This record gives sequence, structure tokens and C-alpha cells, in this order.
Amino acid sequence: MAESFLMLAQAGGGSSPLNTLVLLVGLVAIMYFVMIRPQQKQMKEHRTLLASLKKGDEVVTTGGMLGKIHLVDERTVTLEVASGVRIRILKTSISAKGTVAEGAQSSDEKKEEKKKEEK
Repeated sequence: MAESFLMLAQAGGGSSPLNTLVLLVGLVAIMYFVMIRPQQKQMKEHRTLLASLKKGDEVVTTGGMLGKIHLVDERTVTLEVASGVRIRILKTSISAKGTVAEGAQSSDEKKEEKKKEEK
């Protein structure tokens, strides 16, 4: 029984090194286009966002804190999160400009806006 498996393994033969190399190059290319390239693009957009920060911009931090920029330094940003309440955070912890509430209105708020527009 063991001899028949051995004969089958030898009969199948080994694949050529060229086939293995082509498969390996294909896998690396797929990894690049699926994982590495999108990550690099996202990092570039984040760097552009951080470079364009200025006083008065509304931002969202990675921790979910919303605030308006009061002061921008080289590495830190001072956010005003409430009237007279200011906190210092690292620039790198800012995830987006704008507020979460801009696109997230409840259906009741939308109905009220329609009523106001109709009047």
C-alpha cells in the first residue's frame, strides 16, 4: 500500500521552479494591490488633512471627541470642546474634518426642516 502512494507521488513529478516563481510573484502582486497600496493612499490623505488644519476648523479626534480648533502648533492642536473648555491633543490624533452631526440627522429633524422650507 505504501509503495503505491510512493509511486503516485513520483509519477506526479515536481513542478518546475518557474511555476513556483510565477505563483509567488502573483501572490506578492495581489498583496500589494489589496493591502499595501490602499494603506499608503489613506496615509497620504491623512498627512494632507493634518497639513491643512487651521484655526476655526471643526474636527473629530480618533477618540470621538468633537471640537473647534483654537490654536495649531507644530505637533499639537488646542481644541475648544465647549464654551471656554480647551484641551491640547496631538495632531496625529485628529481623524477627520467636520462634525459627525453634519450627515447624521434624525428623521424628526429632517421633517422639521421640510416644514420650515414649505413656510
